[in-house]
Amino acid sequence: MTRSFLRDDDLTPAEQAEVLDLAAKLKAEPYGHQPLAGPRTVAMIFDKPTLRTQASFAAGIAELGGHPMLVDGTLAGIGKRESVADVARVLGRQAAQIVWRTYAQTNLDEMAAYAGVPVVNALTDEFHPCQLLADLLTIREHKGDLAGLTAAFLGDGACNMGNSWLLAGATAGMHVRISGPEGYVPDEAMFARADEIGAATGGSGTAVADPRDAVAGADIVITDTWVSMGKEDERDARRAVFGPWAVTPELVAAAKADAIVMHCLPAYRGMEIAAEVLDGPQSVVWDEAENRRHAQKAVLTWLEGKRS
Repeated sequence: MTRSFLRDDDLTPAEQAEVLDLAAKLKAEPYGHQPLAGPRTVAMIFDKPTLRTQASFAAGIAELGGHPMLVDGTLAGIGKRESVADVARVLGRQAAQIVWRTYAQTNLDEMAAYAGVPVVNALTDEFHPCQLLADLLTIREHKGDLAGLTAAFLGDGACNMGNSWLLAGATAGMHVRISGPEGYVPDEAMFARADEIGAATGGSGTAVADPRDAVAGADIVITDTWVSMGKEDERDARRAVFGPWAVTPELVAAAKADAIVMHCLPAYRGMEIAAEVLDGPQSVVWDEAENRRHAQKAVLTWLEGKRS
C-alpha cells in the first residue's frame, strides 16, 4: 500500500523520530541523497497563497535530484472543472509524488485514494503537518530531546496549527498547551486524539484559558497569525478579542528563561507578536522557515522508501 502524509498522526512516534533524524542528516548533507534523480517529477499544487511552502518544496525537490512541476490550482479547477479523483488519476501517471496546499482535508484524502503515488499535505484548513516537522526539527536543534518539553501555543488555536501541534507534539512526547479566547481552541476530538497518542509516548495536550498560565515554565512559546487566509474581513474583530494572547516581552518572561519563540509566518508585528520578540534573541522563526526545506525533503525521501 502506498503511504501518504496527510496529517500529523499518519506517522507513529518511531516513524516521526525516523523522519526527523533523516531531516537532520539531509540538512548536514544537502546534496548527498538524491532519491528523485532522473529527474523524477513531483507535482506541486497551490490553491492558497504561498511563499515558504512553494520555495521550500521547489528547492528541496531539486536538491533531491527531482523536478518540481508547478500546477496552478486555479487553472486546474480541481473539484470544479474536473473531479479530485480524475485529477489524481492524471497526476499519478505524470508524477512520482503529489504535494497539495489546499482547503478541505477531505479533498486531500480523495487525492491520496486515487493517485496511486504518495500525496503530501502542504497545508489544509485542518492540518499543517510539514510545518510541524520543521518546528520539531528546529526545537531539537535548540533544545535536544523533544520528550518532556512543554510548548505553549497562543492565540487562534482553532486552526490547522492548533490541531497539528496537538497531534505532532503528543507523538513526540511533548506537553502541548493551547490557549485562546473561548471558542478558539481545537475541537474535543483533537484533544482526545492527543491523549490517545500521549498514553503511549508520555505526551499530552491541554486547553489553558489564561495565556499567562499557558506560558508559565514553558520551553517553547508559539503563535500564528490571528487572521488566517479567508478570514481577512474579521481582522478588526479578531484583534479586539485576541489582544491578551499577543506574544509580548512581558508574556514571554513568564516562560523559562531559555525559552524559544516560534511563528510559522507570515507574522504581523504589533498584532499577534511584538516586533521586539519576533526579531529578538529568543526567536527561532528564521531557522524554522529554513527547516521547512529539510523536513519536507525527509518526508519525500521517506515516502519514496515506503513505496509498495
